[in-house]
Amino acid sequence: MAPIPFENHLRFARSYVRRTLEDRRRNPTPDILPSPHRPQPASWADDGLTLSWLGHATVLINFHGTMVLTDPVLELRIGIGRGFAKVGPRRLVEPALRPRELPDIDLVLLSHAHMDHTDLGTLRKLKSSTPVMVQSGNADLVRRFRNVRELAWGETAAVDTLHIEATEARHWGARMITDSHRGYGGYLLRKDGRSVLFAGDTAYTDVLTRHGRNERIDLAILPIGAYDPWIANHASPEQAWKMFKALGAEYLLPVHHSTFRLSREPAGEPLQRLLAAAGAEQWRVVATDIGATAVVPPTAQRNL
Repeated sequence: MAPIPFENHLRFARSYVRRTLEDRRRNPTPDILPSPHRPQPASWADDGLTLSWLGHATVLINFHGTMVLTDPVLELRIGIGRGFAKVGPRRLVEPALRPRELPDIDLVLLSHAHMDHTDLGTLRKLKSSTPVMVQSGNADLVRRFRNVRELAWGETAAVDTLHIEATEARHWGARMITDSHRGYGGYLLRKDGRSVLFAGDTAYTDVLTRHGRNERIDLAILPIGAYDPWIANHASPEQAWKMFKALGAEYLLPVHHSTFRLSREPAGEPLQRLLAAAGAEQWRVVATDIGATAVVPPTAQRNL
């Protein structure tokens, strides 16, 4: 697959900074809505697959007793700097949990270096003993953690009995315009005969389809927002649904929407369009509100 031209990245970054500064000038302290739900991970069973969408691409997953956190972004802003000096988009909705409210995490997955997926402020608040898995070329961003593993596409690793495979994506990985290229992608998680695909951030692609041919995927976590005008980097809701159907996965958790204003489409549009694309199969779409919790049933309990 041909790489996305550097000029597209530069245009994206210039627009991102310009829009951020303009938004802050117009409304320096916008209201942040409360999370509509508050998960209670202490009550989740360790013999099943339970998850909660905490906002953007941050998902807390209890995978049969292994607690996984994807792309943790739980501060009020994303961007450059720290604390009140951070420059970047402000949340539209509060995170469903703050870092201090998280349970003990067995594994953090980072899909790529973009600031809305690798938030150094949030990562500083996690225990340095937490195992972290990154795509190739990203280990320098998480040096404070003692147990960091880089994976290239197709490489595998394990945390206790949880098996992890790095998967491909159609995106890009530089953190800053002056940054060298970094790896990007997603992860396929397997445990106790079940599997979860966290795709990270991706434009429409068929590179993930083979995973569905090789095994039954219980849950696909796919991005659905920031496609206008960044369709070269981010799948539209209809494209995300098409990728989900090609995977043959049982359930879909849509992420990367309704949390930050990163593009031109209205905040609620991605989910509305996804549900319209799903039609009679809307029951396959889970945890559509920030903080919502879903239990993915085992095969014997599915009514297909």
